[in-house]
Amino acid sequence: MTDPNGLLAVGGDLSPQRLLLAYSRGIFPWFNEGDPILWWSPDPRMVLLPGCFHRSRSLRRSIRQHDFRLTINHDFVRVMHECAAPRRDGEGTWISEDMMRAYTELHALGFAHSLEVWRGQDLAGGLYGIKLGTAFFGESMFTRITDGSKTALLALSWLAERGELSLIDCQVENPHLVSLGARNLAREDFENRLDAAITALTPETAEQVVEQASYAAGQIPQWAQALPDKANALMEDQAA
Repeated sequence: MTDPNGLLAVGGDLSPQRLLLAYSRGIFPWFNEGDPILWWSPDPRMVLLPGCFHRSRSLRRSIRQHDFRLTINHDFVRVMHECAAPRRDGEGTWISEDMMRAYTELHALGFAHSLEVWRGQDLAGGLYGIKLGTAFFGESMFTRITDGSKTALLALSWLAERGELSLIDCQVENPHLVSLGARNLAREDFENRLDAAITALTPETAEQVVEQASYAAGQIPQWAQALPDKANALMEDQAA
């Protein structure tokens, strides 16, 4: 389907089983509050691959100046609320209360994760998304201080460079992500990379995955345990 690009289905629900089934096949929900649930898989697909994040000189200076601190899953709910807050341009948000409940439940099950960036005791920025296999599906990010969200994405990319992630899904193109090193992949290329990162779920296996999940809200997942607590360390052995 090309108009609108990538719209596959309408309706359904935001149960953990349905969300995990969809993400395992490269499909994500995106809709305005009050509208029916819309399911998308755009072509091309914007992704950030390992080693492709652009560490600009200005970002290096900003990280040194602010002495950012990093945490994983420290306050998932707050990160979602910050991402849902109105933007400076006055645009509203697509992160409804139903979406918050659904992704908070996925966080409690150990599938949704947040990455927080702190300056002192203040939350400077962050992002959240879904991890399945070695793919991380970025949902949204926010910043309260210059380069707060960039630093969060840098931290996620740092983990990818060390083999913990093979693909960071950015969903749709925007100039900000392009400036950070993200690029578009044709559907076939994206699906091949996704197949290598995830075993696609069926309705039955998605049900089993949810039933077997253990409570993990707030825990640091194994794949993220190598992340340093200081953002300055993300720059030590990388060229700009």
